[in-house]
Amino acid sequence: MHDMDHRLLSALRGCGRDPRVAAAARALSWTGEHGAVWLAAGLAGAAADRERRGAWLRGTALTAAAHVASMGIKRVVRRPRPGHVEPLVRTASRHSFPSSHATSAAAAVVAYGALRPGGARLLGPVAAAMCVSRLVAGVHYPSDVAAGAALGALTARLGARWMTAGRPMDAGGPGR
Repeated sequence: MHDMDHRLLSALRGCGRDPRVAAAARALSWTGEHGAVWLAAGLAGAAADRERRGAWLRGTALTAAAHVASMGIKRVVRRPRPGHVEPLVRTASRHSFPSSHATSAAAAVVAYGALRPGGARLLGPVAAAMCVSRLVAGVHYPSDVAAGAALGALTARLGARWMTAGRPMDAGGPGR
């Protein structure tokens, strides 16, 4: 697994030699720092959807909780960031497992997707691009990103009933 992580990361980091790809990776990294773009999206949903404001705020809280959990896991695991590639961005910590960007992105897709029909189809590609950007930026191994995405999705899924307060949501959403 270690060798595969290194090879995949090296290949994806190589994509960052294209200035347009590097710029996109930097922009996605910046907007995803501390889950900012995902928390803003949840607050925007709460402002726009008065009927389900509480659910949006709880979904935002789940996204924040997933992000905080990833930071706690980083402090325990203490896996160093990749050292065999030159990073495109600076990071808030020296630890890489799990990716907090991937954690908050996946949590937001699962939580907000349950509140807005088609929301996951809209947010999913943005979240996937953010996850890949962390590899292109050279600051995470693929296993960091996969673990972060799993943590975020699981956190939001486990909190779905609390988020919707047990009430049925739109077709296919939690509580059905």
